[in-house]
Amino acid sequence: MRAMNPLKHSAIAVVSGCATLLLAAPAFAQDPTELGLLAEFIRWGGLAASVPVVIGALFLIRIVENFGDRLSARFSNRRPTIQKVQTTTRFFVYIATFTITASLSIRLNPTALTVVGGGLAFAVGFALRDLVASFIAGITIMFDRPFQVGDRVSYGGEYGDVIKIGLRSVRMNTLDHNIITIPNNKVFTDVTASGNYGELEMQVAMDFYIGVEEDARLAAEIIREACLTSPYVYLNQPIPVLAKQVILQDYVAFHLKARPYVFDCKYEKPFETDVHFRVLEAFRERGINPPAVLHRSAEIGPRLVGATSQTGTEKN
Repeated sequence: MRAMNPLKHSAIAVVSGCATLLLAAPAFAQDPTELGLLAEFIRWGGLAASVPVVIGALFLIRIVENFGDRLSARFSNRRPTIQKVQTTTRFFVYIATFTITASLSIRLNPTALTVVGGGLAFAVGFALRDLVASFIAGITIMFDRPFQVGDRVSYGGEYGDVIKIGLRSVRMNTLDHNIITIPNNKVFTDVTASGNYGELEMQVAMDFYIGVEEDARLAAEIIREACLTSPYVYLNQPIPVLAKQVILQDYVAFHLKARPYVFDCKYEKPFETDVHFRVLEAFRERGINPPAVLHRSAEIGPRLVGATSQTGTEKN
């Protein structure tokens, strides 16, 4: 489900704040002086002038996003850098728009601030507390950078690409093409794992299991060759193949783990699929069998069925 625009969330939050003020209207109605000071606190002409500023900011953000997307598609090797600039520019536009509209719409009158500032701050703060927390967390994410736009991350059981870091939330596109919206304050307080951290290439771990009696060195060379010959491999990084004995359902097996790099993280799954197909075909050609628990169920199973049928015939 796609998220709403952060500025729309801001508008909703402001409406909520206004509703809170309306609930407190009887208290203000008792003293017309306070209502007059509240009117002095707001620049109505500046409030009207803020509307085209907000519209212009939305239009500028749309231009920045479209231009950045076109550049990313044309210069894919520079996609992380382009997305960083795109996100930073969007944040500066948000902050500049907020500053300009606040300066146009609010008159910093010390008397008005003294009389109505406390109640207004409480009402607005209560309505916007989550938005303010997410906004501060978003700024912290921009400077601390636990991840960046374009990173393939794992968070809260979800796995996918960060496509946008906004004022209120982070949007992630999962491998199932679902848009996940995560509030910034949640992201900042929980553990997030980034697979590539601002780079195009990313390590892709792949697991293979063979029988303990098979030629493990030959299997490791087959796996390494399958990685090297894949069109998705990033050859500037080494391709280690690690091995160890493990227990699978009470059977001893040999576990081989390859750690090659894909040249672009968005091809992670095609790379993994291609290597597995190559390894499976090569294992069949070289007679390298899976662990005993799998091999026996495939080879001895029919014999047991045949023996059972034969025993039944003899009894008859």
